[in-house]
Amino acid sequence: MAIEEIRKLSPEERVEKEKLLRKELFNLRFQRVTGHIENPARFRQVRREIARVLTVTRETEAGEK
Repeated sequence: MAIEEIRKLSPEERVEKEKLLRKELFNLRFQRVTGHIENPARFRQVRREIARVLTVTRETEAGEK
């Protein structure tokens, strides 16, 4: 998901997106431990998407203050 798309989301949608991404990251970690991971590169993608969501959230919070 591009940063522009994340900026268009409402604060509630960003929180939900972060929860979904963290759940996916957990599942990827679980798959890695069990040896059934299909796409190891997805780790990096998910971590970066979480960082993007958190960055936009902090930007909007800083802008409101």
